[in-house]
Amino acid sequence: MVSCRLLRHAHRTAPRDRLRFDGWIAGVGTASGTRLVLGHWVRSPFGAFDDVMIERPDGHRLLLAPTRRTARFIAGTYSFDEVRVVPVRVRVSPGDGWAVTAGPLLDLRFTVGRRGPAGLLLRAVPGALAGSPLWTLVTDLPARLLLGVRTRGTAGGGRREWYGARDLRPITAATAVLAGRDLGALAAVRPPVRFGFGSTPHRPGLVRVTTTVGVAGHRP
Repeated sequence: MVSCRLLRHAHRTAPRDRLRFDGWIAGVGTASGTRLVLGHWVRSPFGAFDDVMIERPDGHRLLLAPTRRTARFIAGTYSFDEVRVVPVRVRVSPGDGWAVTAGPLLDLRFTVGRRGPAGLLLRAVPGALAGSPLWTLVTDLPARLLLGVRTRGTAGGGRREWYGARDLRPITAATAVLAGRDLGALAAVRPPVRFGFGSTPHRPGLVRVTTTVGVAGHRP
């Protein structure tokens, strides 16, 4: 079976020019029109770190990253109009509440709800298979049709990228203050953000994901 062959491939050692990031991506829209994408990475070539990508209603794209190394790598993979290096911290409470701060610029808080059918389906896929770039051959078309997102494509600087989703939960409430301004109530992530080849689902949500970035000759 195709899935069995993919699972065997998934257990092989990743090529040296492919970098893996394991963690969560949260996509949040606001009534003001500003959209925010949080990356909460528990394992990566840079160690554990967090970053936030922000697109304002006028299209201005801002990256908030914790170190120059992570900022340089992310800005080489995605497109931004402005990059700032600030401490980015995430706290997760037992009640599924997330609190995100990025220096004095951003205070984001959101609550995660119970997973639906899509989340249950993603959790049923073996982790090694779900995180394999080969699995995106299977998931890319359904993701486009059902969620309006892509799971594979060409990133900045000639890099390639694969998103292996492993869980999906809705975000049910959120507040965000950016540079002292309240961004308003939780809303859909519309229009889609324009950092890379794909956006997050238009419904605010938290995705557990293994992201693989192909960068020939790169060493973090």
